[in-house]
Amino acid sequence: MTDISVIILTKNEKLHIARCLDRLLPLEPRQVFVIDCFSDDGTQEIARGHGATVVEHAWPGNQAAQFNWALDNLPIESAWILRLDADEYLFPETIEEIKGLLPRFEGGEKVTAGGLPPAVTSLSLSLARRFLRYDIKHGGRDVVLTRLFKFGYGRSSQSEMDEKIVTSEGQNLKLKGRFIDDSLMSFEDWQAKHRDYARREARMAKSGAANGNKRMYYRLPPYFRAFAYFCWRYFVRLGFLDGVGGWKWNFWQGLWYRCLVDREIGRIPPERAV
Repeated sequence: MTDISVIILTKNEKLHIARCLDRLLPLEPRQVFVIDCFSDDGTQEIARGHGATVVEHAWPGNQAAQFNWALDNLPIESAWILRLDADEYLFPETIEEIKGLLPRFEGGEKVTAGGLPPAVTSLSLSLARRFLRYDIKHGGRDVVLTRLFKFGYGRSSQSEMDEKIVTSEGQNLKLKGRFIDDSLMSFEDWQAKHRDYARREARMAKSGAANGNKRMYYRLPPYFRAFAYFCWRYFVRLGFLDGVGGWKWNFWQGLWYRCLVDREIGRIPPERAV
């Protein structure tokens, strides 16, 4: 086994959970936890059937709080943690890279110490995307996210949107491998999900809690910034090279969604701003 535990947060993920868990098998993790929010589509049974430990916990309001609850309450035995969403999975070459770096156990005994310097407490991966069955290879910057960390050294930042893993100390190492966001949900369900995201992001923007470079983005005029962002992604960052998929991704996620956020910002009464 690889000295790592995997934590997956779920709510009605019947479409994705089996694929996510199947793709984890070559990693040979010591533990796999599915933290479920009382799904009614059979997610729990599918997860148990694939060998995961399912723990039910009421939704605390956002993914960051749910993940931190898992860190504080699960019987974690491994030295390392991997955080995944149900619609994400690791590429085979990424799994092999991780297995070569982390300690390995056999029969309860450590057989390899791994290849990481002791100072490294977190590992980051580049994010690949697939949208409506189209691979998205252009149209933006390389998104690098910390998804693996030593247990006890990392937690999720408290945020309604764009939460990330932050570590208390140590060094981060970027791996060569990638993981992918590959949702199988219908386009209608994707739109409904992003309407909820838009309301949450609008609250963050209105209160001044937007993350990173989005603070500069929100200094631009509403709606104009959405159109400018689309043009930057589709033309300057060559999103058009992805063909039909590139048009759909950049139009719907880069323009439609950002206009939706601006609309929701305009609906928040001034007295609710912080």
